[in-house]
Amino acid sequence: MKQLRLKVLTGLFLVAGILSWGAARLWDSVGTLPSVPLAAPIVLAVIAVVLTATALSLRARLKAQRERRPGAKGVEPLMAARAVVFGQASALVAALVAGMYGGVGVFLLGSLDIPARRDQALYAACSVAAGIAVIAAALFLERVCKLPEDDDKDRAPAA
Repeated sequence: MKQLRLKVLTGLFLVAGILSWGAARLWDSVGTLPSVPLAAPIVLAVIAVVLTATALSLRARLKAQRERRPGAKGVEPLMAARAVVFGQASALVAALVAGMYGGVGVFLLGSLDIPARRDQALYAACSVAAGIAVIAAALFLERVCKLPEDDDKDRAPAA
């Protein structure tokens, strides 16, 4: 499994932001711009909380397992792999969604004097912040589940 790269996530965020900014300009010139849903930052924040809770739980269980505490509940490798895949998928989607709402939010900055647009810009900003929280939680989860590096790579395997 490959590790998430911050450059890829940043690129997705920027491309989605630029495309949605252009689409918002075009859509606004043709008709009315669709609204940013209030549920967007809430759903992203819930995902960030779930990822963080999973990472903290796995970190505590792995620490207890490493310290060989009696009654320590181990972590199944498949469960850890599933958690990492969920985190990676969440980070990729959050980068796209946060970029999309970021582009719309940048477009809405030009019309903050209209109360409805000001609210939409606030929802978009909260969505971007929650998307960044999802990405941070996913990277933390990935770091928690990362296997220790093999120190004896250059040594020949034992017979």
